[in-house]
Amino acid sequence: MNKEQVVEAIILAKHARQLSWQNIADELEMGCVWVTSACLGMNSMPENVADRLCQLLELPAGSQAALTAYPTKQWQRDVPQDPLVYRLYEVVGVYGDTLKEVIQEQFGDGIMSAIDFSMDVAKQTDPKGDRVVITMNGKFLPYKAW
Repeated sequence: MNKEQVVEAIILAKHARQLSWQNIADELEMGCVWVTSACLGMNSMPENVADRLCQLLELPAGSQAALTAYPTKQWQRDVPQDPLVYRLYEVVGVYGDTLKEVIQEQFGDGIMSAIDFSMDVAKQTDPKGDRVVITMNGKFLPYKAW
């Protein structure tokens, strides 16, 4: 099986078992955002985690090998059409330069790692409408001069 086939099998098994991504992450004792990303093919899973996922969802033979394979992280370069994904794209478009300026003012010339990185999504109850709280936590990597 390849990653795309395993992603489809995961989605079908998740829906058939009426599981949430959080349910799956809890069973695997891993973070929800990371588990979801790995299940969607954007991260490779350690062998023991892939094995537990395959057992939990009763995935087809060959799934574990695809889950542990190194991914090619790519996405469409067009403007996203899904409204939620588009809003995140819009946030980066509107605030990306601002975030870059603030980060570099506080840390210096460099970038936030997406490798030494974690992310969490939380719900903040508000009487005016619930809020989405996205926390990104990445190691600062300064640029080197040589």
